[in-house]
Amino acid sequence: MTSPQQPQPERGPHETGAQQPMPAAPPMPPTAPQPEQPAAAPAQEAGTMMLQAQQPPAPAAPGPTLAKEAGTMMLQAQPLPQQQPQQQPQPQPLAAHGPGRDAGTMMLQAQAAPAQAPQPQQQPQGPPPVPPQAQPQQQPHQPAANWQGGQAGYVSPIPVNNTHFGHALASEWTKIRSVRSTIWTLGVMVLLIVGIGLLTATAMSGHAVNPKPAFGYFSVMLGTLCIIPLGVLVISSEYGTGMIRTTMTACPSRARVLGAKVIVFFLLAFVITTLATTLVTLAMSGMVDGREPTTDEFLRATVGAGLYVSTLGLLALAVGSLLRHSAGAISALFGVVLLPMLLAVFMLGSESLKSLSQALINYSVPNSLATLYGIPFLPDGPQGWTPLLILAGVTAAALTAAFVVQEQRDV
Repeated sequence: MTSPQQPQPERGPHETGAQQPMPAAPPMPPTAPQPEQPAAAPAQEAGTMMLQAQQPPAPAAPGPTLAKEAGTMMLQAQPLPQQQPQQQPQPQPLAAHGPGRDAGTMMLQAQAAPAQAPQPQQQPQGPPPVPPQAQPQQQPHQPAANWQGGQAGYVSPIPVNNTHFGHALASEWTKIRSVRSTIWTLGVMVLLIVGIGLLTATAMSGHAVNPKPAFGYFSVMLGTLCIIPLGVLVISSEYGTGMIRTTMTACPSRARVLGAKVIVFFLLAFVITTLATTLVTLAMSGMVDGREPTTDEFLRATVGAGLYVSTLGLLALAVGSLLRHSAGAISALFGVVLLPMLLAVFMLGSESLKSLSQALINYSVPNSLATLYGIPFLPDGPQGWTPLLILAGVTAAALTAAFVVQEQRDV
């Protein structure tokens, strides 16, 4: 039933079943964004239902719309809007009644889906460009850390100083005076030299001896039996306990380490031996009758004896550095000191070996010490300071070999 005030509209295709062609929408040119305005709804008959296509919310203004008949539905193609993240379309609710519609008329507004963002254009092949803010900033060149004073860069909180030979000497002095074997060995050596010397001077009191300090030889000879083990233990004990690795780590220069050991041990042995022999020589000169010693004889009985004993200790140190075994080095040095004299004693009865036995006696350690005190075993052997020079040459050769081997072998 229609209203008498309005003419009866023509029936649409959904009522009559006839198919009518849908008019094509003309292309819409892009214009400046305008606010969305609702389209005016045409007057419709009561009791009819109209589907109206709601224009999608787009920033571009809609183009001219075509007039539609009541009861018809028109689909209009709109161009995709450009992506603008600032403006997002608000969803429109379905309204059953709207302005400009008769009672009983229901209108369904088709809400357009939000426009999809346009596909990005294909970029040419290659590494993606790095934004300026993501590029690493080039730091100015910083000089390396100065470990001496920390002029620039990282500075160690622990002060680091360059090591030198004085540090190696201080280290060896600390080790040699803090080891019990050093204290015991030196103590026994002083006890033998001084104790045996005073006992000999007391026993020879009232007897004539030329020169007076000659009998001090016996006490010094016994003292050599202590200096040999001490010279070997100064270096071989570190190899036996593995402490040599720590020493070489703290001071990688092996020649410096061996040189420091040589200097510290020689000075220590020379000072203690010279003090002990001087005390014995003075006691002999005051308690024994006989000829007073000359300056040369006094120096040979004190300083000469001290040099000879300390040089013999250096020879033991060199042998210990070559063998790196305490027992083997001590046995070898005792053989050098005692074996020539023992062999010479057994050869004296043979006429064919007489010259060899005399050579062994003249260049043996006991006869060399006796020569320094002015009482050689044989009159045709080295005289004066010659035994000390011979021992110094042998020790220098052994130390040279020790330095060479120390640089070539591993610890």
